[in-house]
Amino acid sequence: MIKDLPENLVEGIGVAVILDSQNPEETFWQVYLLNFKSETIFNILVRSKGYGVINEKQVNTSTLRHAIPQLEAHEFARIEAIDQQVFGLNNEYWVSYYLHDILYDKKFIFLPESIVEENMIRIPLLNKVGVMIA
Repeated sequence: MIKDLPENLVEGIGVAVILDSQNPEETFWQVYLLNFKSETIFNILVRSKGYGVINEKQVNTSTLRHAIPQLEAHEFARIEAIDQQVFGLNNEYWVSYYLHDILYDKKFIFLPESIVEENMIRIPLLNKVGVMIA
């Protein structure tokens, strides 16, 4: 039964949307996975998708899947580039990984209009400005 499965609580992992560079013609945003743990995590899978309503019309982006073999302690990995046009959607990153042969998973959801200047902080490990969910 589902109630008998252990609850593997995800701690020490974050997803951040970073303003990578900006010039007069373009702004580049990237999504990163951050490992704040003091241990390496393995066999990481990240599924990303966007969904929501824009101009009274239901919008769904393509679902992308990313594999990262391992992420060392206190390190980060780039997941993907993200376009500002999808900031008005729910941007979901479902992360699963192994630690000590135990599977962990968690959804990180950036709500519509949450990736805005008022929510930006200096992201640990990256030392860049962005929005993070941990």
